[in-house]
Amino acid sequence: MLGKLFGKAGETAGRRPAADPHALPAQRARRNGIYPLRALGDTRVLTLVEAADAGDWDGVKTALAPFDLGRDHQVLDQLADLDGVQDWIGRAVEEDAEHRATALLISGARHVAWGWEARTTGRAANVTREQWRVFHERLETADEHLLRAAELRPDWITPWRRLLTSARGTSLGDDVKRARREAALRRDPLDLDTHIQWVSQLQPRWGGRPGQAMTYARKVFTRAPEGHRLGCVVAMAHIEDWVESDSPSCLDLPYIQAELRDAAKHSILHPAYERRPGWQQDFSVFAMALSLASEGVVAPRVFHELDGAYTPWPWTYMAQPEKAYARFRRHA
Repeated sequence: MLGKLFGKAGETAGRRPAADPHALPAQRARRNGIYPLRALGDTRVLTLVEAADAGDWDGVKTALAPFDLGRDHQVLDQLADLDGVQDWIGRAVEEDAEHRATALLISGARHVAWGWEARTTGRAANVTREQWRVFHERLETADEHLLRAAELRPDWITPWRRLLTSARGTSLGDDVKRARREAALRRDPLDLDTHIQWVSQLQPRWGGRPGQAMTYARKVFTRAPEGHRLGCVVAMAHIEDWVESDSPSCLDLPYIQAELRDAAKHSILHPAYERRPGWQQDFSVFAMALSLASEGVVAPRVFHELDGAYTPWPWTYMAQPEKAYARFRRHA
C-alpha cells in the first residue's frame, strides 16, 4: 500500500539506510518491546554526555569537535538537560577565554532547563512563591549568558531559540519574543526548533488565538524542501491542537490524516531525509500525531522505523508518556 501511496519515493524510503558507524547499540528492549533512546543513539554524543556528567570541561570540548553546538539544538539539549552541569560550567565561563562563548551557551541552556525544573510542569496556580522566585532567578541568568554567547558568536542560532523559551517563561513582551524569533530565523529560515517554539507560543494557553498556530505551521511548511525535517512543524501543530482541545479524538478526521500523511511523505519518509543523531525524535513527533489522528497507513511504517526506540519528547504531553508510546506502537 505504501508503494501505491508514495510511488518510488515511498519504496526508497522503505529501505533502511547504510549502517551508521557511530550508532549506539540498542539497549535490551523491555517486555513491551521498547527502550529509551540515550545520547541521541550516537556513541560520540554519549562520550560528550559522560564528560559533562563528570564535570570534565576539557573532555566536553574534545567531544564537541564533530558537532556545531551553535546550530545543533539536539546536541545542546543533551547538555542542557543534564543535572549537575550548573555546578561546574560557571568556572569554564570565567576561566576559559578561548571557549567562553561555548561555555556561556551551555550555561544559558542549562539554566533555562534548570529554571523549568524549579517551576515544575504544574499549573501556574499550584506553583509556590519560592518556586517562582527560583524560576525567575535562573531564567535571568540564562538570558544574561545566552545574550553574551550570541554577541560573541553572531552566527549561532541556538542561543536565540533558547531565549525564546526563557521569554515565554518570564512573560516578556510580544515585541521581544518576535525579535528573538526573527534573530533566529535570519540565521536559518528553516530552523525546525525555532518554528516549533513559535507554534507553542501561538497556543491559547500562551496568549495566542485558536487556529493561529496551525495557520503559521502550514505557511512554514510550504517553504520546506523535500526531505527537510521542517515537515515536523505540521505534526507538532496538530499535537498542540490536541493538547488545547477538550476532545481526545479531535484529530481523528480524514483531512487531518491526509495532511499528516503528506507531511510525512515530504519530510521523514522522503529519500532525501538525513538521519542525523536524534532522528528518532522527528519520527516520534509523527508517530504521536498520526496515532492521535487514528491514521492507519503511515503510522505503522513510522513505528517500524523507530524499532522500539522511545524519546521522551513529545510523549511528555501525555500523563504516562512511555506507556502511551507502547500502547500506540502496539496498536499501529
